[in-house]
Amino acid sequence: MAATFNSSLPSTISADAADPSAPMTSEQAAELRRLAFAAFEPDAFKRRLTRAQAAQRIAMLRAKLKLLDEPPHVL
Repeated sequence: MAATFNSSLPSTISADAADPSAPMTSEQAAELRRLAFAAFEPDAFKRRLTRAQAAQRIAMLRAKLKLLDEPPHVL
């Protein structure tokens, strides 16, 4: 059974344009942890990520979960 996620979350989890090298926000950390475990990739969550790195991992995990929710492709 594929994990589901709520893609209608606010987009406050994007990299900060002013300082992408700042530590990730607490909102990013919570979202990244949730997505990492839902996608069966707990190693994707690291405590010391920048905002840009966290935003990139969040986008990757959302894409993976979206693919998991789709039906299998058959030739």
